[in-house]
Formats: sequence, C-alpha cells, structure tokens
Amino acid sequence: MSAVVVVGSFNIDHVWHCEALPGPGATIAGRYTTGPGGKGFNQAIASARAGASTAFVCALGDDPGGVLARSLAAEAGIDLRVQRSDEPTGSAGIYVDGRGRNSIVIGAGANADLSVQFLDSQASLLGGAKIVVAQLESPPACVLAALRHARDAGACTLLNPAPANAPTTTELLQLADIITPNESEFVAMLARHVGERMEADDVSSCDGARLHALCRELMREGSVVVTLGAAGVFVSHPDESSHDAGKSHYRLAAESVSPVDTTGAGDAFNGALAASWALHPDDAFAEHVRFANRYAALSTEHPGAALGMPSTEEVAARFSGTG
Repeated sequence: MSAVVVVGSFNIDHVWHCEALPGPGATIAGRYTTGPGGKGFNQAIASARAGASTAFVCALGDDPGGVLARSLAAEAGIDLRVQRSDEPTGSAGIYVDGRGRNSIVIGAGANADLSVQFLDSQASLLGGAKIVVAQLESPPACVLAALRHARDAGACTLLNPAPANAPTTTELLQLADIITPNESEFVAMLARHVGERMEADDVSSCDGARLHALCRELMREGSVVVTLGAAGVFVSHPDESSHDAGKSHYRLAAESVSPVDTTGAGDAFNGALAASWALHPDDAFAEHVRFANRYAALSTEHPGAALGMPSTEEVAARFSGTG
C-alpha cells in the first residue's frame, strides 16, 4: 500500500515567461514552454521525490497528455489510478513574470469527469494510506468521497483548499485533519465560514493570537497551516492538541532562496508535508512543516511545476548546517 495517496488533477501546463504579467487588453512578448502540472500531480510528484511511496488518483483523456501523465508517473514510481475520460486531459495557461510571480487559468477537461463511483472503487487504497491529500480542482463530491474513505479507515486527511475561488463546505472541513490554505484561500474561507472580512495582504501581518483565534473559528478540531509566501508559515492547532508539545500556534520564517518560478510552490509544500508526516509520524508537527517549508522554497529555484520538484537529498544539501 502507498503511504501517501493524492486525489486530484493532472494538467498540461502552457507557460509564458515575460517581464511583467499582461494587463487587460495587453499583448506582450514572452518565452513559451510546456510541461506537466495540475495541483494533484504536482503534489504527488513532490511526495514521491520527498521519499514517500505515493499513489495518484485522477482522470485522464485518451490523448498525448494522458500518455505523458502515465509515463511520468511510472518514472517517478507513482502508483497511478486512472479514470478514463472522453474529454481532453486538463490544461493550464500560466504567465510568469521577471520576479517569479504567476497568474494561472485552468481548463478542467478530463479532471471534471472524476466520479464518486471511481473513488469508491479505490476505497481500499485510500483506507490503507497513512495520509490522503486532496485539493479543489476535482469535483467536490469526489473530494468528499476521498476524505470520507480515508477518515472511515483511520487515515490522516489533508485538504489543500485551492484554488481560492473553489468554495469549501462545512462537511469538507470536518473531514480534514489538516488544511493548508495560502493567504487568498484563507481569507476566502474566513468570509464564507466565519463572516470575517480580511485582505489577503494583511494576513501575514496579523497578530498571532488573533490569527490563531480565526483559525480556530474556521477549524474547531483540525490543524490549520497558512502558507504566507515570503512571510513564511503560520500554524494553528486546537488548544488541546498533542502536536508540538501543546504549543497552540507559531510561525516559521521563510527560507532564503533565489526564486526563478513560484509556480507549484504551494503544491511542493503540500506534497512534502504529507511525505514527511507519513515517513516520520512520531516527529513533532513543526519538523514536518519545517521540511515542507524548505522543500517548497527550493522548488522555486527550479523552473516548472511538477518537473521542478527537488529530491530529499537536494533539500538536505541545500539547507545543511541550518537550524
């Protein structure tokens, strides 16, 4: 059985590198590349390269994109579980500026065909994992089914509530042991579930006690890990949690790197967090977050999403001698 099971999307990324992100009506020059991506596949590749036995559950078209997904999964040692679709394999248009920032538009394609029936057929895989990871680029009912199968069997569940415009439900949050929003996703959930209005740019500067209180309103029982980009990571546990010796909330600073492309950095974090948790379940949660933070930071020094994921050995070499 795989230690980490990721349920999610596979896309073919079409990437334009340009000096500045194009504004409305603008036509600018850029350099084009293409490669594999999709939040689910990125996270599965990150988990596998971080050392965990990994399975990936997805829907693919019968086209070159689907062939590429199968080839890359086999190369990475990922147990690929595919629902075949008559739709084209998913795609994404990505613009990356000279500072490594990006804007992304996704065409779901085959990803939208993933079904609850197929997830039900994978119940033994999901229930046998140490941790099941899902995002919101798949149909909501499928995400619910995946987390429910995992929870029913006693596996840990991690929900990456991305992208920000994909709504979460109370039932979905109740099935998650850990959620990992970025600033935009966090404020979208606060507005939906708590009635709290906050700007994404203000999250990183929010007082720790206040941010913890908001996290606890959002998640009564689970842990909340808010990724803050250059401002690092904020972690909030239930006050009665045994994680981190009863420490209810804390921040970890961002690692010092020279980013060239931030595409997939959040996925790198989630895949590495899941892998670390699965491989070292007795370690303090902060150690898993620290590893994921470093893994994601190093991923930004490599171009591309899935193909930019580093190995555990690269992370160890890059951050050797640091605390």
